[in-house]
Amino acid sequence: MIGSRGISIKMPGRSYSGQFTPLTEEEIEIRNHIKKHVEVLAREIGERNLREYNNLEAAIAYIEKTFRELSYGVSFQDFVVEGKIAKNIEVEILGKSHPDEIIILGAHYDSVIGCPGANDNATGVAAILEFARLLKGGNRQRTVRFVAFVNEEPPFFQTENMGSLVYARRANKRREKIVAMFSIETIGYYSDAKGSQRYPFPFSFFYPNTGNFIGFVGNTSSRSLVHETIASFRKNTHFPSEGLAAPGWMTGIGWSDQWSFWKEGYPGIMITDTALFRYPYYHTQWDTSDNVDYNRMARVVAGLKRVVIELASADKK
Repeated sequence: MIGSRGISIKMPGRSYSGQFTPLTEEEIEIRNHIKKHVEVLAREIGERNLREYNNLEAAIAYIEKTFRELSYGVSFQDFVVEGKIAKNIEVEILGKSHPDEIIILGAHYDSVIGCPGANDNATGVAAILEFARLLKGGNRQRTVRFVAFVNEEPPFFQTENMGSLVYARRANKRREKIVAMFSIETIGYYSDAKGSQRYPFPFSFFYPNTGNFIGFVGNTSSRSLVHETIASFRKNTHFPSEGLAAPGWMTGIGWSDQWSFWKEGYPGIMITDTALFRYPYYHTQWDTSDNVDYNRMARVVAGLKRVVIELASADKK
């Protein structure tokens, strides 16, 4: 279904609604890894931003160390903000037959002022680090790039100093062919309680009021990517999911790093538990590691791994 405002709410496949089976061995391993990453970033390091610069540097060091332990070569994009060095961090798996076609899995590693940032967004970073482990050594046709962005949170959100915008502008200047950008944003909180899910107007008329699903959100130009991604997820993963493609100016649609790539003409989607529309601890001191649902997050990460494998293996004309 595509409404008069270009809103697409009809998605391919069907959201899973059955009981969960026990975690597989792979999902248990994923759970253990992501829990470790979230606890280091949010509990051991804590608030990490330019105001808490030592903590921001500690997060950089941890992300770099984790990538290097997986035998990746790590690259940094440095830029100066308020007299301090800000860094985007990237590694990649070069594609075999279509190395010029790039899939980006990105997440911001900074947290908002006054917040340890467990769900927002240590969960996203944990997922990126785990994707790097899970996809290592695969025979991918397209290049898969893992990027940890700085300065997503206010006061830098949607400004010249937002790390993902700095990155996307460089990619455009280099004429890089980014075919898909996935912003992994706040993916660790779920509830089976009725009324646990809220939405900005007018989406409450179309989506469930139970916050047990993972969301796939894109702008109208990224509609085909939203459809392709959620179709793959629903085909391969027994986990509730909802999708939406809508104009980027609508409330919540552009509230993460995918916005930066839209600005440079690239397709991108946010994969999220919907953050403030569900998570009661959003941008507070109580966004702590013990409020993350690692079992459900592990199911989501395992499902997204299968999506990326399918998209990265596609032999596009």
